[in-house]
Amino acid sequence: MIVLGIESTCDETAAAVVRDGRDVLSHAIASSAEIHERYGGVFPELACRRHIDAIMPVIEEALETAQIGPEEIDLIAVAKGPGLVGALLIGMQAAKGLSIAWKKPLIGVNHVEAHLYAAMMGAPDPWPFPALGLVLSGGHTLLLKIEDVGNYQLIGTTVDDAVGEAFDKVATLLGLPYPGGPHVEELARGGNPKRFPFRAGRVKRSPFDFSFSGIKTSVLYAVREPSFSEQDRPDAAASFQEAALQDIVKKTELALRDGPVQAIYLGGGVCNNQRLRALFAERFSLPIFWPPTDMSADNAVMIAGLGFQKFLQCGKGDPLDLEVATRIPVA
Repeated sequence: MIVLGIESTCDETAAAVVRDGRDVLSHAIASSAEIHERYGGVFPELACRRHIDAIMPVIEEALETAQIGPEEIDLIAVAKGPGLVGALLIGMQAAKGLSIAWKKPLIGVNHVEAHLYAAMMGAPDPWPFPALGLVLSGGHTLLLKIEDVGNYQLIGTTVDDAVGEAFDKVATLLGLPYPGGPHVEELARGGNPKRFPFRAGRVKRSPFDFSFSGIKTSVLYAVREPSFSEQDRPDAAASFQEAALQDIVKKTELALRDGPVQAIYLGGGVCNNQRLRALFAERFSLPIFWPPTDMSADNAVMIAGLGFQKFLQCGKGDPLDLEVATRIPVA
């Protein structure tokens, strides 16, 4: 089955063609990150305008690269949420229009679940389940128990900032451009992670939940100190990064005590952080599956791949009155 995937949840407009949920035939992305850099974060209206301009050229690029014509597409998968409502609507309306014009079934996909599927695409068949799943992105921080594709139990989530959002905000405090994660990581390489006593928050009576708002505020106070100098910036970046990532590792360790699992799957843009990968390699002996670098951030390959699995499970597509949703629970 050949699936066209469409992704437009935030500031990336993407399309991909994937065969049988794993074989990537093409992958096209048009990012508007350079527009949002001047604001230090995503400006929703400008993101939507870029989606309108980019959506059809990106789809055409994906088809051309895959050397696939519309008649060869078997299914159209589209991110139905969560995300920015205007951005979601542009991708959804494009998908519906193509579904009608090409007479192909349409299926909506949960964008957050798709981040986990990006890691599963590189795992052996059959997938090792049960497993732990972590979604670490600019909009989401989730810890889940995975029984199967589509069968999840929520263990913990963030009560305030997502970890990627915290990286972006700390980057702004340290005078770094958006998106902040890669720049904070680069600056941290030259810093002392023990220089500042930053600590991630603890959520009372919810030991698996995350809180990154407080650590961001601690960085703010440190930067405002009159004695804070240019030489302190790498130390602040390293101290923040270490505290945030160690918190993720500790909660993963805690979740592993609740029952045996066969693997750990991770998804989301923060998965590209090399310090995070090193910590997981040091602390866990289980098989760990990471998404490829170009499939960590928002992309359409994961949408097409998961769409294939959903279609197999349901045996049919979604109705054309399918609506987008800014919030969708994974479990």
